[in-house]
This record gives sequence, structure tokens and C-alpha cells, in this order.
Amino acid sequence: MNTADLCATARALVAKNRGILAADESTSTIKKRFDTIKFESTEENRRTYRELLFTAPGAQPYISGVIMYDETLRQKTQDGVPFPAYLANHGMLPGIKVDMGAKPLAGFPGETITEGLDGLRERLAEYYKLGAKFAKWRAVIDIGSGTPSGYAIDANAEALARYAALCQEAGIVPIVEPEVLMDGGHTLERCEEVTNVVLDSVFSHLFAARVRLEGIVLKPNMVVSGKKCAQQASAQQVAEATVRTLRRQVPSAVPGVAFLSGGQSPTDATLHLSLMNAAGPLPWTLTFSYGRALQEDALSAWAGKTGGYAGGQQALSVRAKLNGLAAAGEYQPSMESSAA
Repeated sequence: MNTADLCATARALVAKNRGILAADESTSTIKKRFDTIKFESTEENRRTYRELLFTAPGAQPYISGVIMYDETLRQKTQDGVPFPAYLANHGMLPGIKVDMGAKPLAGFPGETITEGLDGLRERLAEYYKLGAKFAKWRAVIDIGSGTPSGYAIDANAEALARYAALCQEAGIVPIVEPEVLMDGGHTLERCEEVTNVVLDSVFSHLFAARVRLEGIVLKPNMVVSGKKCAQQASAQQVAEATVRTLRRQVPSAVPGVAFLSGGQSPTDATLHLSLMNAAGPLPWTLTFSYGRALQEDALSAWAGKTGGYAGGQQALSVRAKLNGLAAAGEYQPSMESSAA
């Protein structure tokens, strides 16, 4: 894939009124999700659930791409169509999670480094043959007492840059995901401070690694108060702080920003996105790349039961549509009750 193709794919991922469905939960993570509905996490049950999500008819107009786990990328619909082919045939780009998870950073208690660079070139070549058009790598930055350290930030930023360069070499668009966690008791101001430093480091390393910014999508956290903070910022404050941070740190060459939800409730994630888009013209598209915030209602409605299948698809369609409206700054909380 040449530069023009990379840029076109990146732009398609952040197309107007569309966003990304993150369905790349690892086997251990999806088991935790299934435990909440008392449903066994077998390979076939995981396949069934992913098919429910991917084939939800009302959701497809608002989903530009789907991030999958290695197992899912290799699975098929009940009719025998490989998931990557099904998605591509229905206007959704197939994507793949390629990192191996956050592991303890030696010498830095409480901090992590995302692993998975070894053998990545070969894995990307295989994923490309299987139909993947984009990939995702998540770096995890935790705010605590004395953390994050500058070393942890830079080490994760360098890994993101090396991953992104390998993706582009393979003809795959990299989603660059530096997540400042919302766990903990930090204030909105502290989150903004750390997010600025993290994004500054990430783009410095992307530039040094000769990554073409026109052919990436940024997947950052929103600037929010920590879950345990006594003073929770308002939705308007979150939107203003996040846009302010992006304006300071994200080059205009980047075609789009697809936010992670990071543990926010589905309604909060949608409202924050809409308020940002309602704030006025920005140099990049702002959209969503949500996992739990898109799936939570669908999982509950389905509950692992055959009779809940249509309800699960309907729930996903509602959330996808509301987030599509948020990506245009047109969502209102009052739409929640009428959307269903």
C-alpha cells in the first residue's frame, strides 16, 4: 500500500458521522464480560457474539471500521464468510489489535510498558494477507503518586512510534493509542497536564521514526477527572480541556482523532464527544473508537440467549447512531429515551 492508500484508509476510518467499533477484547477480557451475563466464554460463543455485533444492520452506517482480536480475525460468519471479508463487503474496514499487552516496567513500580514489537513485522504481513487494513497498539499511562515518570512516558511513546512505522511499511494504517487512565483520584487539571506531556512525547517519537502523520489515526483518552476524585468535572469542562490539549499537541496533518471511552459510561462518552464537535471547526475530525461504551447495552440485551439476539443488535444500532450524531455535534441527552 502506498502513501496515498494509507492516507485514504486513515480518512475513511474517521469519515463524517462514522467511528470505530473496538471489539478486540482478549480472551481473558471477553471472559470477564461474559461472566457479567453468566455466559460461558467458548470460542464458538465468542464468535457468535462478534457476529451479532458485526452484522447489526442499523449500526453499519455509523461504523467505519472494526478492531478485532487475533482469534476473531480468523473466524467466520455462520454462513462461512470470513469476518474481514464480511466487514469489507459491508463498508467497514477490518482492523487488528497487535500489541501483547501492558507488562510491568522493570525498575519502575506501578508503571507499565506495552510489549509486542518482537516478530511484529512478520505478524503484520500475515494480518495484511488476512484482510486487515489497520491496526491498534495501546500504551497505558497511570497517574499516581510520583507517576507517571518521564522514562515510562518516553519508553511507551517510542514503542508506539516503532509499531506505527512497521504498520505503514506493511501497508497498514496504525491507530496510535496512548491512554492516560481515568483510574485514581487525580483532578481534571492533573489529567490535562499529563495528557499534554504524553502527546508531546508521542508526536516527537512519531516524527523521529519518520511516520507519515497523514496515514495514522490518534486514539487518545479524553481529559477527565479520576474516578475517585471528589470534584468531578462537568461535561463542558471535559470537552473544553480535551480540545485545548489536542490543539496544543496534535499536528493538523493527522486526519482524525478517534477517542477511547476509557471506562466512561456510554452516555458520558457520547455527550463529551458531541460537545467537542459542537465547539466549532477543528483541524482534524473528532470521532469515537469505543469498546465497552458501544457494546455494554448490546451485551446486556443479548445476555447470551438466542431470543436476545435481535435485541442485542438493536441496542448496538442505537448506540452507534447516537455516537454518529455526536461525531457531528448533534447529540442531545434527550435523544436517549427516544432513540430506542
